Amino acid sequence: MSKHIDKLKKQLAEISEVVNSFKSEAVQLKIVEKLLDVIIDTERSETESVELFTKKGKQRPDDHDNDSVNGRKKPGATKVLNQLLSTDFFYTPRSIASIANYCKDNFDSEFKTSELSGILLKLANEHKLRRERSHDNNRYEYVSL
Repeated sequence: MSKHIDKLKKQLAEISEVVNSFKSEAVQLKIVEKLLDVIIDTERSETESVELFTKKGKQRPDDHDNDSVNGRKKPGATKVLNQLLSTDFFYTPRSIASIANYCKDNFDSEFKTSELSGILLKLANEHKLRRERSHDNNRYEYVSL
């Protein structure tokens, strides 16, 4: 973990001059958030590809993947959420927890809320969903436009 922190510190030091050239702290914060998102996504995809490579290399023919259904791999969170977009699921506002529970019950796919939140935010930024605060619990809910 400290290796990742050291790498992150080095990357932040490299961009600090550019970020600090902006006078507005809000702009600085947005830039750092965007850069961190890109760094995290890049490292996550690199880690996943390494894990896939090592898992495939170590599997024996008689091994069965617990995540597969009828010999096929389960759909990922992005695919499941895009499928839900084509239905009336988002006609009523849904919290991330309720979306995760729905995926577990109806798609037999357990997603952490942290897995879903980034994808939902992206869908909201692409104007495929609307993201709004719930008056009851002050948490975000997602609804069709």
